[in-house]
Amino acid sequence: MMPPRQPDELSKAPDGKPMDQQPKWRQDFPIDVPQDNYVSRRDFTKFMVLTSGAFVVGQSWIGLHNLMRRFRGKPPEQPIASIDDVPVGTAMSFRYPRYEHCILIRPDEDTLVAFNSKCTHLHCPVRPQLETGRLNCPCHNGYFDLYTGRPLAGPPRRPLHRITLDIRDHVIYATGVEVQPV
Repeated sequence: MMPPRQPDELSKAPDGKPMDQQPKWRQDFPIDVPQDNYVSRRDFTKFMVLTSGAFVVGQSWIGLHNLMRRFRGKPPEQPIASIDDVPVGTAMSFRYPRYEHCILIRPDEDTLVAFNSKCTHLHCPVRPQLETGRLNCPCHNGYFDLYTGRPLAGPPRRPLHRITLDIRDHVIYATGVEVQPV
């Protein structure tokens, strides 16, 4: 066991001068510079074990989450709206499956498209611009094609997830989520 050190020995100024020649603020708040730069093997080992453990837990959680997503299967079919509720040149929002925000667009008489409304860059909600034929992400000025969901400009690189639709008896149904390739 090391003998206790005197208070003056605890602090060694960075310039090496004795403490009585240091400014008042340094005398009032002395810092033991050699001790401040010292990292013991035990502290380093603790840091490495804790950091590695955090990475293992994080990676396991991501892997488990992806595995559970595969076993969930196809989302159930869900009615969205009547075809009469979506006039030509309009869009409406809905949730599918369950909590995901989506957008249904009817740009012309014969076309109905639906996409997940989260931008593939940083998940800001996209907004339809029917007059320009694009979907706009206002957060970073990203643009997607209104008909395909493909990125046209800005930071997004991946297309929007397409919601597959089916129309029966004038009712629009969401039937699945199609993840489009890059």
